Amino acid sequence: MESMSSPETGPADDLPVVAPQLRALRRQAALTLEAAAHAAGLSPAHLSRLETGRRQPSLPMLLSLARVYGTTVSELLGETVADRDAVVRAADMEPTEAGGWTYRQAGAPGRGMQALRLHVPFGSQGDIVRVHPGEEWLYVLAGRLRLRLGDTTHRLAPGDSAHFDSLTPHRIAALDRGGVELLFVHTLLQSPTAALCLGPIPGETP
Repeated sequence: MESMSSPETGPADDLPVVAPQLRALRRQAALTLEAAAHAAGLSPAHLSRLETGRRQPSLPMLLSLARVYGTTVSELLGETVADRDAVVRAADMEPTEAGGWTYRQAGAPGRGMQALRLHVPFGSQGDIVRVHPGEEWLYVLAGRLRLRLGDTTHRLAPGDSAHFDSLTPHRIAALDRGGVELLFVHTLLQSPTAALCLGPIPGETP
């Protein structure tokens, strides 16, 4: 939920299988680089960089390419049914702390969406404004949340939810001293889980 490097700026280190899979599926669809790029709304040069791993695809790019190739984002990511467990047990949701927040993985890694359970303590990172590609959905389980979207501030109570474009500048803060507990889903693929929702990695600019 922070400002992250653009998918245009770095190699696909977190998704090593994507590049060869993109190339293989394009050839399987009997499409030239130029034809596939045009159909997906990309330049041939950009698609070439995605296929060679020199650039990392965003979720909208993957969705477009999946439609063009007649497949799914999961197949573009090289996933098979055996690779993914549909159920995540509570006992397996080990807590991890970063930037003052506590989070637990509530979904399998490597999917088009990341699902987390978050605890945001009072006074933690409420001043960090985040802007990045993707979408976010959150649901308040306990406590009260202050959500700033652009110039508008929303106060959410347990049972309230929000779904928004992550390119809208946003910030989150707990309103109660006991903090706030959230279910959180986002569509960012290009970063490690901790960096995706918990704030800048040391050495990065928010």
